[in-house]
Amino acid sequence: MYSVLERFLKYAAYDTQAADGADTVPSTLGQMVLAKELADELRELGLAGVEADEHAYVMGTLPSNIKDPEKKKKVPAIGFIAHMDTATEVTGRDVRPRVVRNYDGGDIILKEDGADKVVLSPGDFPYLAEYRGQDIVVTDGNTLLGADNKAGIAEIIAGVEYLIKHPEIEHGDVKVAFTPDEEVSHLAKLLDIEKFGADFAYTMDGGPVGEACCENFNAAGATVTIKGRAVHPGRAKGLMLSAVTMGQELNSLFPPAEVPEHTEGYEGYYHCLSFQGTTESAVLKYIIRDHDTPRFEARKKFMEGAVRWMNDKYGDERFTLIMKDQYRNMADRLKGSEHILDTALEAMRELGIEPRVIPMRGGTDGAALSWRGLLTPNLFTGGHNYHGRFEFIPVQSMEKAVALMLKILELYVRRA
Repeated sequence: MYSVLERFLKYAAYDTQAADGADTVPSTLGQMVLAKELADELRELGLAGVEADEHAYVMGTLPSNIKDPEKKKKVPAIGFIAHMDTATEVTGRDVRPRVVRNYDGGDIILKEDGADKVVLSPGDFPYLAEYRGQDIVVTDGNTLLGADNKAGIAEIIAGVEYLIKHPEIEHGDVKVAFTPDEEVSHLAKLLDIEKFGADFAYTMDGGPVGEACCENFNAAGATVTIKGRAVHPGRAKGLMLSAVTMGQELNSLFPPAEVPEHTEGYEGYYHCLSFQGTTESAVLKYIIRDHDTPRFEARKKFMEGAVRWMNDKYGDERFTLIMKDQYRNMADRLKGSEHILDTALEAMRELGIEPRVIPMRGGTDGAALSWRGLLTPNLFTGGHNYHGRFEFIPVQSMEKAVALMLKILELYVRRA
């Protein structure tokens, strides 16, 4: 029905893994390679105003085909956005997706290689069994899959292609954008919202079928640098100050239950992303998350207080903290424009999909764009287990995401 599977398999093969800490946008060359390919595809489909700029932002418009001028004025220009980069945790190079047809509900062997055998099992991921009888795209056990967010790209382009092939379906202006470096918190900073021209938008960047998000974490990143004092360990008593030991002590000050692996829903957390060091020096990198703005501010103050306490104990300003906000909860911006999410939920119901509005335990381009004025809630793509070797996405779920996009456009025309 839609070209979504073929497109996804094609895009997944591109290495677009982002690089944290890069000084350029995009942070990796592979994103620019895919951006140019996507721009070419949009031009071939006949979209207007297609461009891929020097920062790998891709934009294009499928113009409205509504003939009644009065009706055309009433239908909003709706944007659909997805990001091209993949996560940093597991390699995105040499991705070789495989389609498991008519899944039987049992274990899927991703990699059969002796001690390094990798198995996707409903014993570990119980929701996998829910897709018995469907066609599931999986990894080869060596890489991530890249459904986050290449599934979104494939779904958007497949939806646009379907509209072009079915001109009898009325729609307003459809604005398409693909962005770089979402996974390293660039968050569409360079998207020209005015040039994009959407009245509002949706990021196709969510999880399983039915998910919709209109709120997300408030987020900050923190880097703590520790200056130790190295002395020969045989004569170290009363002299050595181990940066590694002091880092461990700092980390012990945070509530042990308020970490990602022990929280869910609206529960915030502190997360030590990395700890690198020697006796002489160490660097700890944290992220801080909470949906509630006052609690978020309190968490940042706790971080400041913990570092201050360590400096009071060890003196000489041995601990240096750099903390920056990364993104904010979009819920505060969407108030008063509930029709954007409500229409998506109505579209799901008309398609026989049970909506699940959940708090996003992360952020998307849409969170930052909403704060800049382009209101952009987030909708499902259909995938599971993002950012790792056990990532998978059912083909039927991707097709439902395409159908959702088309139904949203239909509903706004119907109401005009």
